[in-house]
Amino acid sequence: MSSINTNVSAMTALQSLNMTNKRLESTQSAISTGYRINSAKDNAAYWSIATTMRSDNKAMSTVQDALGLGSAKLDVASVAMNSAKEVVDEIKVKLVAAREPGVDRTKVQSEIGQLQEQLTSISEASNFSGTNWLSVDSSSTGYSATQQIVSSFIRAGDGSVSVGTMDIQLSTIALFDASAVADANGILEGGTAAQGTSAAFAYTQGTFADADTIQIGVTVDGGAQALSFAVADAANFDLDALATGINSVMTGATASADSGALVLTSATTGTSSSVEMTSFATTQADATTAATIGFTTIASVSGAATGGGIQDIDISSASNAEIDAWISIVDGMAENMTSSAADLGAATKRVSMQNDFISNLMDAIERGVGQLVDADMTEESTKLQALQVQQQLGVQALSIANGQSQNILSLFR
Repeated sequence: MSSINTNVSAMTALQSLNMTNKRLESTQSAISTGYRINSAKDNAAYWSIATTMRSDNKAMSTVQDALGLGSAKLDVASVAMNSAKEVVDEIKVKLVAAREPGVDRTKVQSEIGQLQEQLTSISEASNFSGTNWLSVDSSSTGYSATQQIVSSFIRAGDGSVSVGTMDIQLSTIALFDASAVADANGILEGGTAAQGTSAAFAYTQGTFADADTIQIGVTVDGGAQALSFAVADAANFDLDALATGINSVMTGATASADSGALVLTSATTGTSSSVEMTSFATTQADATTAATIGFTTIASVSGAATGGGIQDIDISSASNAEIDAWISIVDGMAENMTSSAADLGAATKRVSMQNDFISNLMDAIERGVGQLVDADMTEESTKLQALQVQQQLGVQALSIANGQSQNILSLFR
């Protein structure tokens, strides 16, 4: 049936043309933007995933910046630690040289003083963006013994997010701590083994018999101790054997032999540390065997402190025993600095590896997002040509359908 009110053919052609125009518009949008899914209306699920991952990638870019800042701080601390280690080694060399008979220890101390000032300069200069990990003040407001470097941005399976960090313990790398709090010491403060106050006592070798009992009274850091031990081998009993016997029963201090003197060294540090001998006697196992008191005096020959930090070293008038104690202390500090330098190196390596991982992860996420929403330009160009042809045919079909009314008019002529 032909009708001038309802042109079914034209309606059909128009609908087909509208569909073609919509598809053509979508294809043109994909070509112009490069995205197959450019908004939520294109595909809500994919668009949501892509938007979230793009946001996470921006956060990871900030993590890269934080890793760069952390790497710079680690580099500054590492350079300063290595430089300080070389200075400490030089101080140890000077102390060993001072042990040589005839050396002017005052002049050696002058050289050590310059090295001590250099250590202060190095630690105070190891600052990056207001942060100094080698010279700290643990009593200051806002101080934290654990410094954190942002290392990752994490999204869990339930959608929750968190920030991962790397921890740097300042207690293991700080060279100096300005805090006056007890035990708040940097690596170069407080020392390590053989610290405390040393006292040397002049000694004359005594004559003892096997099984004689040696009795000594000492006061270590204010606490009295009554020491007692037997002579095991009188024929070979000398100052070293005496020191060994004392160490077997004494606590809080150590005994050693040095140039004919018995040196007692407190194991603690600080102004309260001290060691003193109060008595010396022997009990004979055989009443007919004479026993000679080994000490000509029980007065302290040298009670100068050999504990404290590297800045406290002063060997201008030090005894051999005190220099030996300082050598032990400085060597312990050097070992601790080596460990700290190794820790800093390991942390620097980890930051570098994490930075590389974050960079690769961001690229992988970008590729994944691209797979979801990017347009295949080869496919879209082919579709564009096909849709343009369909559009032209649709316009032609609509024109033919509209021409049918004119054919009906010719019937009335």
